[in-house]
Amino acid sequence: MIPESFIQDLLHRVDIVDVIDPLVPLKKAGANYAARCPFHNEKSPSFTVSPSKQFYHCFGCGAHGSAIGFLMEYQGLSFVDAIKALADRVGLQVPQEPRRGGSSGSHGDFESAPRPAAQTRALTDLLSAAARYYYEQLKRSDKAIAYLKQRGLSGEIAAKFGIGYAPDGWQNLESIFPNYQDPQLLAAGLVIRNDQGRLYDRFRDRIMIPIVNQKNEVIGFGGRVLGSGEPKYLNSPETPVFEKGRELFGLPQARVGLRETDTAIVVEGYMDVIALAQHGVGNAVATLGTATTATHIQKLFRQVDRVAFCFDGDAAGRKAAWRALENALDSLSDQKTVAFVFLPQEHDPDSFVRERGKPAFEAAVAQATPLSDFLIQHLAAEADPHTAEGRAKLLADAKPLLLKLSAPLLRLQLVKRLAEVTGFSQREVERLCELRPIAPPAPARAPRQAPSLMRGLIEVLLQKPELAHDLPLTLLPGNDPEARVVTRLAQLILASDAPLPYATLIERLRDSSEEGLIREVAGRLLQNPVGEDGDNGTVLDEVWRGYLDQLTRDQLDQEFQRLTKKAQEAGLDADEKQEYARLVVEMNRLGRVSRRR
Repeated sequence: MIPESFIQDLLHRVDIVDVIDPLVPLKKAGANYAARCPFHNEKSPSFTVSPSKQFYHCFGCGAHGSAIGFLMEYQGLSFVDAIKALADRVGLQVPQEPRRGGSSGSHGDFESAPRPAAQTRALTDLLSAAARYYYEQLKRSDKAIAYLKQRGLSGEIAAKFGIGYAPDGWQNLESIFPNYQDPQLLAAGLVIRNDQGRLYDRFRDRIMIPIVNQKNEVIGFGGRVLGSGEPKYLNSPETPVFEKGRELFGLPQARVGLRETDTAIVVEGYMDVIALAQHGVGNAVATLGTATTATHIQKLFRQVDRVAFCFDGDAAGRKAAWRALENALDSLSDQKTVAFVFLPQEHDPDSFVRERGKPAFEAAVAQATPLSDFLIQHLAAEADPHTAEGRAKLLADAKPLLLKLSAPLLRLQLVKRLAEVTGFSQREVERLCELRPIAPPAPARAPRQAPSLMRGLIEVLLQKPELAHDLPLTLLPGNDPEARVVTRLAQLILASDAPLPYATLIERLRDSSEEGLIREVAGRLLQNPVGEDGDNGTVLDEVWRGYLDQLTRDQLDQEFQRLTKKAQEAGLDADEKQEYARLVVEMNRLGRVSRRR
């Protein structure tokens, strides 16, 4: 686990403006910076970055977060990878805390010990040098250029993906790596050692396609043989910087297309991605010689709300689609959707788009089979729902899938569909699959306090956290959701030994029930701050005292109403009469009784 103290120190050292500006150019706008939002299409800038509070907020789409959140959303990094990227910027080594009780913490556990930054950089530098060499060699190979033209690829697309050519020969890389015996070349997957101990180039006489991570570092290659030969496609091996189960080819190049369409198209091969890009479909990515993993899907869901799998139209393609479905269930929510495009058997995405064009391909994606339909169709094909044995098998096959699914509304729809197919009732399906019934939510209770008071308290605390020491938590209404957010915010501030900056606060509340309201209020503060805080914080102090007075008045008012009602219905005992008299005096002093009479 990453210690909270390290995250706070890291966010203190990093300037969010320096992190965002190279990726999304910012312009000064008063005390803040502004740009057109990188997360949705817009004509005028609504994306704002606050250097004083170290967070970004879009008034158009609601995107919001710290420097960590920006790298996660914009580059599709995991939380841990975003921490590592920021730590590298400021020269910090990410520490670790051991697992406690076998459970993961709020920010997740490392899957393995962190690699030294110097080792990672050394390998990516070697791979980048090789990529430049292959790119230059392409210009000198007529047969490689002819092959790309035959595939319908333009020079612009070849340059966009950094396509190159590995010449025929055994040790061509020796021309750019004088120390051909360097163990790092072996670790990077660029060379192979045979049984006799001799080193030679892994890639020879192949079209070379660099595999790039979200930081635009070359981490591996895909090599496509020219003409016939085996293997047809050759990928880099797993290395310290390249894990096939974590990487998606074309993700950096698809970043704009993903934002514009809010859909990621997942295909099986990198030539499919490149062919689609050539025909104007810029939101496709590919797995790299492995089945789609949960990590792939989580990475995509950080950037889009819809993932469409488009595999070959044969039996192998449907099998790959089913594996993708199984791995997607854990990551689904009711706001995220998965669909499946099944092309005609004679086509893959490359041949389909070349023969029928972009409009036909986009129509196929738009009409893709929803996950729920594909799941039911697959289960029904494996078991005959017209027989008792088939229905029993169908439910038995469905049970582990439903138990993995965490999206309540989607699960409810699937349960209803299974009930229709098998003839069981919805309750019987839930019981047989050992599912807890999803009860309808209880009607929301109206908060006792005006939302403006609770949000006002949050606004002041975000600007001057130390005022939390003066907040009487016992006066906050326990049945008000916004009051619970105020309580949580105050507790975090009071538990911190040092001042708690907003960027740190929002990271500690990541994925919590309080996060949404905190983000909303913080975003509004960019446009309408509570007050300009002077040296003594006089403006904020006055606003704060006004809110505390209102809290006191509302608490007195509530108790006064309770005793008044009891006096009318059942009478008061001696102690209650004394308390009632005290309240009358206090309410008169505050000018509150007259409007109750």
